[in-house]
Amino acid sequence: MPVTTAEGRPGQAGANQQNERMYRLLSPLLVALPLLSCAAAPDATRHVVAEGALGPYSGAVIAGDFAFISGKIGERGGSFEREAETAIEAVRNELAGIGLDLSDVVEARVFLTDMGRYADFNAVYGRLFSRPYPARACVAVAALPGEARVEVQVVARLR
Repeated sequence: MPVTTAEGRPGQAGANQQNERMYRLLSPLLVALPLLSCAAAPDATRHVVAEGALGPYSGAVIAGDFAFISGKIGERGGSFEREAETAIEAVRNELAGIGLDLSDVVEARVFLTDMGRYADFNAVYGRLFSRPYPARACVAVAALPGEARVEVQVVARLR
């Protein structure tokens, strides 16, 4: 039974229980809303051709309020830092093609073939992305296409 004050209003414990119940009821809807907006308007989904792609995929997919940018690799054969920098530049170029920039990125996924280069990648990333930084995951992988050492994939919010 909820706790109430002398005036009949929910007390703190009752309010917390009500908030918790409301959160449990609404959280599945909040997760599904972006998906529903895409499903309700399939014409809102747009694919951008991946020029020079190493496989059959779109360079970007715009769905609802977000742009999903496929993984980008940089110039290979030089320093790791240059490869990381050109991978992020490839992301920047893809974003620019749809009227966005790195400040619109809300999530980044980074794939490294050598987690020992994590600090080196962070130095480059911190120089090219601005605060507040997007959410990010960094994963070690056995190999990447084209013998790349780093790949960067992002999700950006449309303006």
